[in-house]
Amino acid sequence: MRTQSIPVLCCMAAAFLFASCQKNGAQKEAQPDPVSAEVLAQIKANGFSTENVVKTEDGYLVEGDILLTAAQLKETVTSPVLRVAKTEQYRTNYLVTALPRVIRIKVTSLGTAFIAGTDTAIARYNRLGLRMTFQRVTSGAAEITIRGFNQGPSGGYITLGSSGFPTSGGDPYGTIKMNTNQYAYGSNPNVLYVGSVIQHEIGHCIGMRHTDYMDRSYSCGGTATNEGASNVGAVYIPGTPSAPDANSWMLACSNGGNRTFNANDVIALNYLYH
Repeated sequence: MRTQSIPVLCCMAAAFLFASCQKNGAQKEAQPDPVSAEVLAQIKANGFSTENVVKTEDGYLVEGDILLTAAQLKETVTSPVLRVAKTEQYRTNYLVTALPRVIRIKVTSLGTAFIAGTDTAIARYNRLGLRMTFQRVTSGAAEITIRGFNQGPSGGYITLGSSGFPTSGGDPYGTIKMNTNQYAYGSNPNVLYVGSVIQHEIGHCIGMRHTDYMDRSYSCGGTATNEGASNVGAVYIPGTPSAPDANSWMLACSNGGNRTFNANDVIALNYLYH
C-alpha cells in the first residue's frame, strides 16, 4: 500500500485519493444514478454528510465507507451520541445488545492477508475485555461476514471497504466489504494495514461513527465541515481531554498504515460495552 506505482491516498475503509496524503472518508465515485433531493434531505436530517453520496444496490454509501439503507433513513433518531473532547467519539442510535455475547466473523473468498487482518482486528478488540467479544469462524452461522468486491479507481479515488450500523434489534451490521482491486491494497497487502481497515469497519458494525465527524478536515484536510448534531444529540464522556484527539481508530481519514485504538477510543468502547 505504501509503495505503489500510482500515488494513492487512503480513505479509511473508504476512498483512496491519488495524491500525497491519506484520505479516509471522501469518496468521489461516478454517480450514474443520481441521489434524489429527498434522500439527501433524509441523510442530512440523520446527521450524515451529503457530500459524494453514492447509491448502491444495498442503499446509500455516505462519508466514504458507511452504508445506510432506505429503511434506516426513514427512522427517527432519538438516542444520544458520544463525544470525546473537540474531536468527538460518536455512536449511532442503535448499539449491539443482549450482552455479554460473542460476535462470530466469517471471511469468505478472500486471501490470506484479509484472513490475517481479520484475526489482527479481532485480537485488538478482545484484548479490551469488553462484554462483547469476537471470534472468527470458518463454517456455520456468523453475525458479520467479510467478503470481497473488485472496483477500480474512479475520479481519482478507490473504495477500500464499507460497512453499516447495528440493526434496531441490537445485532451488529452483517457485512463488511473489502476491495480486492490491485489499487486498493496492492498485490501483497500489508496485514497490519488491512487489519486496521477491518478494525475500523467493525467499529461501524457495532455502532461507532467517525471520530472527527464534526470537523472532517481534522484528519482529511480541506475545508472544515460541520454537519451539526441534527436530532441525534451528544453526550460527553468524563475523563477525556478537551483538546483534539489524534490517531483514533475511527478518524474519517486514514494515515495509510497501521492504526489501532488510542486511550480515548478505549474509554468510548468501555463506556458502551464494558
